[in-house]
Amino acid sequence: MAITEELGDVLLQVMLDSQIAADEGRFDLIDVVVGLNRKMIDRHPHVFGDAIASTSDDVSQNWDRIKQSEKQRDSIFDGLPMALPALARAARLSAKAARVGYDFPVREMLFDKLREEMDELAREMYPHGRIPVCPATVEATAQPDPPPFDEERQKRIEGELGDVLFVLANIARRWHINPEEALRASNAKFERRVKYIEQRFKSQNRSMQEATLADLESAYQDGKRAERSSSDLTWLENTRPMKCLMPLFLMAQSWWT
Repeated sequence: MAITEELGDVLLQVMLDSQIAADEGRFDLIDVVVGLNRKMIDRHPHVFGDAIASTSDDVSQNWDRIKQSEKQRDSIFDGLPMALPALARAARLSAKAARVGYDFPVREMLFDKLREEMDELAREMYPHGRIPVCPATVEATAQPDPPPFDEERQKRIEGELGDVLFVLANIARRWHINPEEALRASNAKFERRVKYIEQRFKSQNRSMQEATLADLESAYQDGKRAERSSSDLTWLENTRPMKCLMPLFLMAQSWWT
């Protein structure tokens, strides 16, 4: 299995580093194992001591409290890498705060918070604090974006938009979604569908620049439908009880389209 090989590589690295340290007289593999053993005992007082932990949250809080004491950290955020991507860091920051009880009691409350942040963003963007009603349609006449506001106002807008993104990262966390992975998947999906448009126009000896927005959107939606159809077929092919129904499915699909 691939995971077996990868775990072997990790173990090899531990062995190599321990041997190098032993050669230098700093520590050896036994010290590593003893340290790990001591850490697991110290950070699980509900198992190896007299502490009480009734829930998994209690266990996590014990772990964080003891870890913070061991490493003499001043903040619950100490040790969180600054180099993390911003969305991932937002989720980790809020998760750290949640472990000490600073979190919305009910996750649906985050949508009320999102509305609040959107209202604050609108107040910075528009004179009356209301986002204009503008239906998304390809028939509209394209309008150039106005120039940026003054630097101070741009900074305020940036701050409010950051707050919106922070709440979205929190929503992802509370629904057990990695926001970085979610955004990465959406990026890949958009890229894949635009490449579909490029290939379609290339097959017609046309370029995207020559097409109207309506043509581009129509091709995008065709690509979207093709993806879904391919996904449906893959699911059917991988579902043994459904294989006998494949001809009927294909026939019905031809009728619908």
